[in-house]
Amino acid sequence: MLTYPIIDQLRGLKLYAMASCLEEQMKMKDILKFSFEDRLGMLVDRETITRSNRQITRRLSKANLKINACMEDIDYKVQRGIDRSLMMGLASCRWVHDHRGIILTGPTGSGKTWIACALAHKACLEGYSTLYKRVPNFLREIEASRELGTYDKLMTKLSKTDVIVLDDWGLEKLNQRQSLAILELLEDRYNVRSTIVASQIPPDKFYATIKDPTIADAIVDRLLNSSYKIDLNTEESLRGMTTDLTEETGNN
Repeated sequence: MLTYPIIDQLRGLKLYAMASCLEEQMKMKDILKFSFEDRLGMLVDRETITRSNRQITRRLSKANLKINACMEDIDYKVQRGIDRSLMMGLASCRWVHDHRGIILTGPTGSGKTWIACALAHKACLEGYSTLYKRVPNFLREIEASRELGTYDKLMTKLSKTDVIVLDDWGLEKLNQRQSLAILELLEDRYNVRSTIVASQIPPDKFYATIKDPTIADAIVDRLLNSSYKIDLNTEESLRGMTTDLTEETGNN
């Protein structure tokens, strides 16, 4: 059977990477030294790698991360309370698998957004859908969806996203309407999806960011329960979380 019709058939089946690899094999002078199984394996590997890279690119594009950051580039030399053991544990994305959250707190310039995006980037690489939202803009998006009649569609999309980053939490107090929307989001995701929150406000002050105290109790409970709390100023809390993560990893 002629090779060129095979290439056309591969393309017809949308196996473009396999087709390109077969064309490359045809140009290799010593290709016949490889067995049929080896050559077939090369074709399958090329298609698999290409599709995987395409899926990663698509997930990163949809994530709309604010910063192009990755876990491997974290600078541990700067003394800001970043624990290497903790970050290596989080890089495994077991926290996503276990539907746990991450609370990043610290002053402006401490790297909260950068680390949040690095964690989200790693989740994308591991096959998880991810979405970055800056809270003030997100609140306006929610209000706009109500007016357009797309609120339910938006909330359904968010509830199905594996990892959501909520950046700049607490810059302004949530009114009742906003609080109810955030509570609905967190309720839909509780123990089934993962949420990263980045804030200048420490977790024990989160109540003050929500006007209605009853709704505040519910929101804060769902945010803080089962979440890793990382204070970029306090090494003590990081050591506690590192021990927790190490024990959890060892038990699984």
